[in-house]
Amino acid sequence: MEGAELDDAGAQCAEVTMPLDYNRPGGPTVKVALSRLKATGPGERRGVLFYNPGGPGVPAMYLALKFRQAEPTVGAHYDVIGMDPRFVGRSTPLDCQWPLPGPGAAGPDRAGFERSAALSRDLASNCARHREVLPHASTRNTARDMDTVRALLGERRLSYVGSSYGSYLGQVYLQMFPRRVDRAVLDSALDPDRFGPDLTNTQGPAMAAAMENWAVWAARRHDRYRLGATAADVLASVRGIGSTVNRGPLRVGGHQVDSRTLPQVLWSVSAGDDETTYGDFAAVVRVLADAARGLDVSPTPLLEAVLTGLNSPDVGGTAAAQTAILCADREASRDTETYYRAIQTRRGDEPVFGSLIYNLTPCSFWPAAPAEPPTRVRNDVPVLMVGADGDPAATYEGQLHAHRALAGSRLVMLRGAFHHTVCAGLFAPRNTCVDLAVNRYLIDGILPSRDTSCLNS
Repeated sequence: MEGAELDDAGAQCAEVTMPLDYNRPGGPTVKVALSRLKATGPGERRGVLFYNPGGPGVPAMYLALKFRQAEPTVGAHYDVIGMDPRFVGRSTPLDCQWPLPGPGAAGPDRAGFERSAALSRDLASNCARHREVLPHASTRNTARDMDTVRALLGERRLSYVGSSYGSYLGQVYLQMFPRRVDRAVLDSALDPDRFGPDLTNTQGPAMAAAMENWAVWAARRHDRYRLGATAADVLASVRGIGSTVNRGPLRVGGHQVDSRTLPQVLWSVSAGDDETTYGDFAAVVRVLADAARGLDVSPTPLLEAVLTGLNSPDVGGTAAAQTAILCADREASRDTETYYRAIQTRRGDEPVFGSLIYNLTPCSFWPAAPAEPPTRVRNDVPVLMVGADGDPAATYEGQLHAHRALAGSRLVMLRGAFHHTVCAGLFAPRNTCVDLAVNRYLIDGILPSRDTSCLNS
């Protein structure tokens, strides 16, 4: 289906052979797959623009087409390049055959934490067969792959748009190849000094704020969802579900919701702040609240999809590839007690998500160490940053830290928005003010004269 759409759009697709280890150019290789959608005109062709939608672990070949369709004016001036990062999508995929996509939350007690640690250890051991390639799954090597593609295309410089993890990939490329960047847009920038297996540690306050914003919305619709007439009552309903699950799993249709999966289900509040997304999440919470009361319930379509995903094998290796990139970028602590202590310390302050965001990951048991230290991002290359101040994933503080690290950047902040990514309306509602700033920069080369704001609409 995706290949047919790329064909219909006239995309050129290719595989490029890259060194597995750039320090050994004559050694083992990997294949990196990419698509190119040529500039449509009219007007001057600016060059090539690489698009990365995030992840890590999200393929870009097809989503580059979605970006061009969302931003046809940009596509008129640039050849849009979608490159699946190494070990992702069609680029020598890495599949550890995980029985589950991850360990989930640690649960309410020591026994739950030990089960989580054992699952993380097992997932990591499943990747041991790939230990020779794991150190080279890093963002730094994906940046090198990008630069190799740039050179093969005969381009002196490249332009770039990256969202979420794509913002970090962009920051790493800017640091490694500052003179080969034309124009770069970083959407929902991640903190470059924190990116790695424990990045979720930074997300607690932002996730709580997103939940509170939804609770205000749900309280105004108490007659429909019956979760509470005030935001405090709605939040109490959510915590009540958690208390019940800590005593034993809930039956929801053909699924069980336990203390490992509940925080992951509730993480869906971060999916967006528009009416439809908030309504879908409220319906999920209503089902869970009814199940906690002992009622016979069926999952909503969203809940069915989430629970199926959380309890299904990692088909194709998406979660394993994402973890491999995180583990290759920054080493995680192998002292499991540090994670247990963090969870215990934050249980009172962060009762909904604390056991998830402070939990360990397979990186604590990873069979290979990073080949290089993390990239220290510090430069003054001109770049446009856009983001939302209520972003639950790319936190406001993290975006500001990235802004300070990129001394040549200008920041356009979407105020009062509690969703992740803001550019082109691909993963969140479109904002005309943000898109005007992005297009003005990419097409005309005009950065805002100072940091500025847009209002959520």
